[in-house]
Amino acid sequence: MKNLSLLGSLLVLIAAARAADTRLYEMRIYTAAPGKFDAMLARFRQHTCRLFERHGMANLGYWTPLDEKDGAGAKLIYVLAHPDRDARERAWKAFMADPEWQAVYRSTEANGKLVEQIEVRLLTATDYSPAIALPGPGGPRVFELRTYTAAPGRLAALHARFRDHTVKLFEKHGIRNVAYWTPAPGEPGAADTLIYLVSHPTREAAAEAFKNFGADPAWQQARRESEEKAGGSLTVPGGVKSVFLQATDFSPLR
Repeated sequence: MKNLSLLGSLLVLIAAARAADTRLYEMRIYTAAPGKFDAMLARFRQHTCRLFERHGMANLGYWTPLDEKDGAGAKLIYVLAHPDRDARERAWKAFMADPEWQAVYRSTEANGKLVEQIEVRLLTATDYSPAIALPGPGGPRVFELRTYTAAPGRLAALHARFRDHTVKLFEKHGIRNVAYWTPAPGEPGAADTLIYLVSHPTREAAAEAFKNFGADPAWQQARRESEEKAGGSLTVPGGVKSVFLQATDFSPLR
């Protein structure tokens, strides 16, 4: 009987390992050159997304900020998935060498460059990140990209609070969990950063949901106990950033 119990535990661990999301995620933020935002989006819509898939890069989502302070009308934020780092390197090399991409690049930039700045973040999924569902639930929604900077030595405690409490309480209050990531090992922020994406029916619904979440006795207890155990706040002062996003018309995740 004992051996059967051990075998059952082993099978559970094996199943969990097989289900783990080991992909490398790539978040890219493009800032368009002045007056080129629509042309930049058009190139992704008509060419780039298709060529990414040709070379093994999985398109997950494409968004633009809703607020001017966050880059509305100027920035595109998107996420790709790769099997691993080596696959990413091979895919980008093949994409850049693709004659079709080179022709598209030349023709679309004949009157000037479309992209002024590119930021890249390589990410891995947390063990509590849900499976990303494409295209997602029906009906319109807004997305919210949130970035947390943990206090020194407290990232593990922050993960534990999300894993054990926060993600469930979000769903309870109508905040839909989409994905949770941390910077990949060796990347800036790997020791202190959590990046996650949630969605809401509307911005008004987001405000109401977070108000109710903050007042929930279960959340207040989880926060109090986690901070008492850690010896203080799990995030640095000002360490929670939020950007509201809308999906583009060509985004798989909508």
